[in-house]
Amino acid sequence: MSSEGIARDSSLSNEEQQFELTVRPTKLADYIGQKQVKENLRVYMRAALNRKEALDHVLLTGPPGLGKTTLANIIAHEMGAMLHSTAGPSIEIPGDLVGQLTNLQKGDVLFIDEIHRLNPAIEEKLYPAMEDYEFDLMIGQGVVARTQKIRLEKFTLIGATTRPGRITLPLRERFGFSPRLDYYPVDDLGKIVRRSAGIVGVQTDADGADEIAKRSRGTPRIANRLLRRVRDFAEVRHDGAITGDLARAGLELFYRYAAEAGLVGGPAPLRFYS
Repeated sequence: MSSEGIARDSSLSNEEQQFELTVRPTKLADYIGQKQVKENLRVYMRAALNRKEALDHVLLTGPPGLGKTTLANIIAHEMGAMLHSTAGPSIEIPGDLVGQLTNLQKGDVLFIDEIHRLNPAIEEKLYPAMEDYEFDLMIGQGVVARTQKIRLEKFTLIGATTRPGRITLPLRERFGFSPRLDYYPVDDLGKIVRRSAGIVGVQTDADGADEIAKRSRGTPRIANRLLRRVRDFAEVRHDGAITGDLARAGLELFYRYAAEAGLVGGPAPLRFYS
């Protein structure tokens, strides 16, 4: 199964996906944090655009929720390319992969989430596609089997994984740029909360945004999730504006409910990655 236009994280609920799509940046200039990764990407993309070439293949690694899917969307947008999205477990047979690759036009981006879960036989088929833009398709079986070489348009493969240790060396070596995304400091998370709040029309002061940021475990996805819960609390218990005191009260209520439901193992965390 694949999709075109926007890469989505299949681990999210429909509500979370819709919120993520609403607040997700589409330009590198709007992407907060990961300064070194952004600087390198900006140089590589500008060079590729100047040469009128496809960007070199990119492997994005790091814990869940740090922005790998968002960066894949941004790269495609900045390169003016069509984005084709799939996931490692969805590519079950060589025919699935050849269907993806032959559908690519020059400069297109193929995003494979959970690339560490690719079948080894499928992964080997990917090597010549990444290096030589060719795909060896086996036709027939037994003594009458023959290989047909299919020429591919030059494309960019973006792989994303939370398990970089499970990426084989031959696959890793075929990526030209392999950045790791790190957990975010509270300052960056506060900026993300304020940006997201502004997009969805929620008034938030600096204290309220920072309170949410402190409890987000260094992860933008958690920050946006907590913002949604505090927004609900603010709309029901207050005038809709998020202050520091209101954020603390809303988060205490959320974590108390989550603990009673067995979703978390203790009280609300107070501070992370300051």
